[in-house]
Amino acid sequence: MAFVSVTRLRLRSLRFLPGFVIHALRSSAQVRRAPGYRSGSALSDRRLTFWTLTVWDDEAAMRAYMLSGAHRLAMPKLVHWCDEASVVHWPTEADAAPAWNEATRRMRAEGRVSKVRNPSPRHGDMSYAEPRLSGAAPLPPVR
Repeated sequence: MAFVSVTRLRLRSLRFLPGFVIHALRSSAQVRRAPGYRSGSALSDRRLTFWTLTVWDDEAAMRAYMLSGAHRLAMPKLVHWCDEASVVHWPTEADAAPAWNEATRRMRAEGRVSKVRNPSPRHGDMSYAEPRLSGAAPLPPVR
């Protein structure tokens, strides 16, 4: 059994993009080397919206990554930088990462919003526009 994690972050202003990119690159390097990380990808959507889809051996491996290193340093900044943020997780029997359309379906059906200081009107009910699902960048593990 594997564990899937999907995040969606929307920056509230272009001025936060440089800092976000730096933290995203550092977090991407960290995730690719994280124990228990199997596969994943990152998706740049419209209107400063960014998605990640990662697959882990189990929830404990995902949480260990989330609470350490570059990712841990980035998380407090997102509360200020984002006006929409959400996450969804689920266990899976599949060996391969789910398709992005499944990830977005689950986000709406089962996801939960994350705390942000300046929420948009769409934040609470996740009534955001359908994402552009093309152009995802793979995040292969480094072994």
